[in-house]
Amino acid sequence: MKASLLLISLLSAGIAFAAPPAPKSEGIEGKDYKWNAQGGEKSEALSKKGDAKAGEEGYETCGACHLPSGAGRPDGTFPQLAGQHTTVLIKQMADIRAGLRDNPTMYPFAATLTDAQELANVAAYIEKLCIPLDHGHYDSKPGDNMDKNWKAPADTDKRIAEGKALYEKECLECHGKNGEGNKEKFYPVIAGQHYKYLLRQMTEIRNGHRRNANPDMVKIIKKYTDDQLISISAYQSSLVMPGNMCKPKAAGKKK
Repeated sequence: MKASLLLISLLSAGIAFAAPPAPKSEGIEGKDYKWNAQGGEKSEALSKKGDAKAGEEGYETCGACHLPSGAGRPDGTFPQLAGQHTTVLIKQMADIRAGLRDNPTMYPFAATLTDAQELANVAAYIEKLCIPLDHGHYDSKPGDNMDKNWKAPADTDKRIAEGKALYEKECLECHGKNGEGNKEKFYPVIAGQHYKYLLRQMTEIRNGHRRNANPDMVKIIKKYTDDQLISISAYQSSLVMPGNMCKPKAAGKKK
């Protein structure tokens, strides 16, 4: 417990830790790439029954960046995690550890989760967190913008309408009407996700930089222009999952 809290304090102070570089595995750029191949620690963690209560302590380190509520940062620097499927969380963590998904910021932390049961526990805890209603939208004011005369984009309604048409045509089948995804198929919840994070990830997938991407999604998204991705992201960030979203409670002080 004390070690976790110390790590959080040091991270908050901006102290950099020297860590071995992440490994590099062949991803979507390789001809033999198979999306979501089973085996190894990922399959082991998926086979475990996660204990959300035990996972709360393991999540403390994650909370330094993703916040205790799992809300992440509205500017998209860190994604919203709360309510995400355990399957998706475990897969992404395993992919980062294996060098299939390039994330130098996350890798040092992913590298510490070597126990399959602990990974399953943390994933179970995150999945039970309510999805925050307050998150980064297309028309959200940037947190670092101090301009009193700032105005929301005038084309928000137009963007969302365009994005909805594109989403319902090719995204809804996998990600669902309300952005609920599909736990069994490893399709992520996108309801409540920050606009800027969604836009960055879709751009990276289209451009081949998200190396653990689903080839089926790449086929769909690679034809979209930057402008179309902006509209889709604007719509996705407006999605709401009834019964799964709430105003997060303030984190209680631990004795």
